[in-house]
Amino acid sequence: MGSVVLSCAIAVAVLMVGTWALSVRLANVSIVDLVWGLAFVVVAHVARAVVDPNPRIDLLTALVTIWGFRLSGYLLWRNWGTGEDKRYVAMRKRFGDKFWWFSLIQTFGLQGVLVLIVSLPVQLAAAGDDVSLGPVAWLGVAVWLVGFGFETVGDAQLARFKADPDNEGQVMDTGLWRFTRHPNYFGDFTVWWGLFLVSLAAGGWWGIVGPIVMSVFLLRVSGVTLLEKTITKRRPGYADYIARTSAFFPLPPKRLPSDSATDGQAGGGKDDTGDFDTKSFVAEAPPAETPPTGRSGGLDSNPGSNGPDTKDASS
Repeated sequence: MGSVVLSCAIAVAVLMVGTWALSVRLANVSIVDLVWGLAFVVVAHVARAVVDPNPRIDLLTALVTIWGFRLSGYLLWRNWGTGEDKRYVAMRKRFGDKFWWFSLIQTFGLQGVLVLIVSLPVQLAAAGDDVSLGPVAWLGVAVWLVGFGFETVGDAQLARFKADPDNEGQVMDTGLWRFTRHPNYFGDFTVWWGLFLVSLAAGGWWGIVGPIVMSVFLLRVSGVTLLEKTITKRRPGYADYIARTSAFFPLPPKRLPSDSATDGQAGGGKDDTGDFDTKSFVAEAPPAETPPTGRSGGLDSNPGSNGPDTKDASS
């Protein structure tokens, strides 16, 4: 097991330091969001390369690769040409000449550590002896499919909604967004619990640390809590959406006394944001600086920078 974990740690360190060096040259730390998903792909392939090929690690590598490339590809498409995320712009102004080393530790270093912790199920499974796939593993695949579907469809629905000028300032409350205010975060959550189930027979229960850490970040640190901390103050209409829609787990929307016969705009209200970061469900004209985590994903304080705020990464 030691060789797997050490090899993965070295690979992630090289990736993060290399990306950090590029960010210094480009004066754009936002590129960290693009490697959040790719870092997990690197971990999976390194873990697979260190051990003898077997059905379980092959399956885990395939699932992580699909998830990671989808997330990074989506963030690349969404953030292309938008400049450095406003969070990093603020940090750059705050720390001045010291920002280069601060970003190495607080942004790239933190995300690298989070990648290694969250991906524990994959690393431990690679080092395990049980290589056959039983019922629990296939249950994990089913759970993964649900999560991947939520993340992919949720991002696509939001992108389509925000692309329509008529929706500027309106709240996205249709499709999956009708049942949960954060389908992308729920998708990330479900994906990693599914991967844990796939790994369980070989990796053991220690791997549960990975999805637990991802869940805490999504629910309490850089995901839902961070995003909604001030949004109701800035958009009064969003409070109505909160009142009727589950924050995380998909549930039927509540009926409020003020509901009209026509469903559609949970809060209306004209009034920014879009990954872990400002993965918004409110449409509006693109800001000069689009925030990134992330799928998010992920976690500067957002894993996808978020780190788990790439993470998710949806907005």
